[in-house]
Amino acid sequence: MTTGGFVDATSIAFDPLLPWEALAVLFGAAALVLLLGLVRRARGIAWRLLAFAVLAAALLNPSLVHEEREPIRDVAVIVVDDSPSQAVGDRRARAERALSDLTERLERFDDLEVRVVRAGHGAGGEGAINETRLFEALNGAVADVPRRRLAGAVLITDGQVHDIPDSPGRLAEGGPIHTLLTGDRDERDRRLTIVQAPGYGIVGRPVEVTIRVDDLPQRQSATAAVTLRRDGGPPRVVQVPVGRDHVLEMPVDHGGQNVLELEVAAAREELTLANNRAAVVVNGVRDRLRVLLVSGEPHAGERTWRNLLKADPSVDLVHFTILRPPEKQDGTPIRELSLIAFPIRELFEIKLDEFDLIIFDRYRRRGVLPQMYLENIARYVQEGGALLETSGQGYATPLSLFRTPLGEVLPAEPTGRTIGQPFRPVVTELGRRHPVTAGLPGDRADGEPEWGRWFHQVEVQPAGGSVVMTGAEDRPLLILDRVGEGRVAQLASDQIWLWSRGFEGGGPQAELLRRLAHWLMKEPELEENDLRTIVDGNRITVERRSLEPDPRSVTLTAPSDETRTLDMQAAPGGRTVATVVADAPGIYRVTDGERTALAVVGTVNPPELADLRSTGERLAPVAEATGGGIHWIADQGQGGIPVRRTRPDRDQSGDDWIGLRANGDHVVTGVTDVPLLPVAAVLALALATLLLAWRREGR
Repeated sequence: MTTGGFVDATSIAFDPLLPWEALAVLFGAAALVLLLGLVRRARGIAWRLLAFAVLAAALLNPSLVHEEREPIRDVAVIVVDDSPSQAVGDRRARAERALSDLTERLERFDDLEVRVVRAGHGAGGEGAINETRLFEALNGAVADVPRRRLAGAVLITDGQVHDIPDSPGRLAEGGPIHTLLTGDRDERDRRLTIVQAPGYGIVGRPVEVTIRVDDLPQRQSATAAVTLRRDGGPPRVVQVPVGRDHVLEMPVDHGGQNVLELEVAAAREELTLANNRAAVVVNGVRDRLRVLLVSGEPHAGERTWRNLLKADPSVDLVHFTILRPPEKQDGTPIRELSLIAFPIRELFEIKLDEFDLIIFDRYRRRGVLPQMYLENIARYVQEGGALLETSGQGYATPLSLFRTPLGEVLPAEPTGRTIGQPFRPVVTELGRRHPVTAGLPGDRADGEPEWGRWFHQVEVQPAGGSVVMTGAEDRPLLILDRVGEGRVAQLASDQIWLWSRGFEGGGPQAELLRRLAHWLMKEPELEENDLRTIVDGNRITVERRSLEPDPRSVTLTAPSDETRTLDMQAAPGGRTVATVVADAPGIYRVTDGERTALAVVGTVNPPELADLRSTGERLAPVAEATGGGIHWIADQGQGGIPVRRTRPDRDQSGDDWIGLRANGDHVVTGVTDVPLLPVAAVLALALATLLLAWRREGR
């Protein structure tokens, strides 16, 4: 009987007056006596049997128990697949229609609580867009529900699920798990896969990338055209065999990220073009940094330069020092001046282009290096080389390097004056936007920097480039410039070594020179006018660095070719940034109209894009283990698939219906206990039966 949501239940309960062990002894003895009477055909045995039954019932103390029960609603979970693969065709629309139909049907059951969860929409971190994790979402939805209340679950998906348990049988305790497939039968697709790609490569050396083009389920053509782009550059098309591995060579032109985009042409029958694209990111590293240090004369800072460069195991240093200038004549025979001849011609003519960086430290013209060699260095810079010049007092004299062919590439002209007074180098406003000097440790925008003083500086007049630090009398101290394909940095003082000695607290010598070297060698992270992306999981940070304020927005193009505009926010160090959460793996393109940057979200071969065909094969073991079913939404008519509430011992699925287990769980809200045998009546009845038995035996 059901009343107002409560279910009444009546039963008989026993509360023995004696322990069960004592009752067993008494009942056993009485049974023997009665059995003996039956064997001897004793008179009055029937009355004795009745008396025993009455006394036994009295000792068992039966009562009528009436319970008021409140039913507990079962819990059914609908898990909707919102992963990127659901964007194919009509899958998402079918999923929403199936969800609407299913929830409408389930609302008709008063004893059922329905929970709807969505999975794979990209908000849960990197794994959320690389894989479809429906069972993780299912477990989270029922974490607070006892197993006896679970009615089952329905998965609305394309079948490409990547967190299916290894032992599906354990899922049976939670009721049947049904699958409604959103795709179409017999789908065909072409995909591009990165079979093997290195994570790192040596700058200047190509790496091998193995790719594969597959047509699923069977080949549609013998070859396919694959378009390649390196770092967003011009396209190049190669023909690749379908169904076989193919090796490509990828040049590593620079340090940092080298991005290779690949896109295979569409086949005759294509499910989607989302898996026709792939990207390889190879981090370029330099094998050895070859540095040529030319010291014009011995001085206190020469050893500092040598120690700094030799301390880095990745640096191969060649140190050319002029110990005895030609004008010094002391009568010492030349054959006694050195053990071996220094290979000047080999360094400055034959192998000059093999150096990554050339440093002139306190050098002046003395006829040691012929004009031809200095012309070679100027050509080396214009063709892409790197030059750092630290000016000693000789730069202000007629023997200055500026009076040589190197003057064509040096950014500052000496005035002929040397400033001999204490000063602290100061980062300019432009320098606070330049990555070489922005955020140097000890720099203060509201006062003097927290580093030691220098004591002399060559006065120069910049002819170009960017003045990022000033010194005495607010004169240019550090100038950076681009010349042809190369780069030049000029420091108008040779006293940076004071920082390394800790004078007056020292300064950021090592950090400044490290940044200088990386900027000179065109490391991407030190570009002063650049647009880049930083990928953390499925979060893309767009960063633009510029020497002039640039508030322009940027355009983001998703793998699906959808575009959106991102507003850039000002940040320290000459940067503007914007952050966006990617909702699908793949290649994202960012542009501000002048520069383009790429962001590769997800793994090289994300499982989400490995196979986009809709299938029930993956979830078949789950359906078999839990008693669920697999059905195609496209095969269902209007109103969706019928749903039944079934007993746990019955079938949970049919050819055209799905079932949810009816557990019938409840809580007891009230109990009424009424004794069935009053004590006085039982004693009177027992005495009467014994008297009748005695009278019958006495006849």
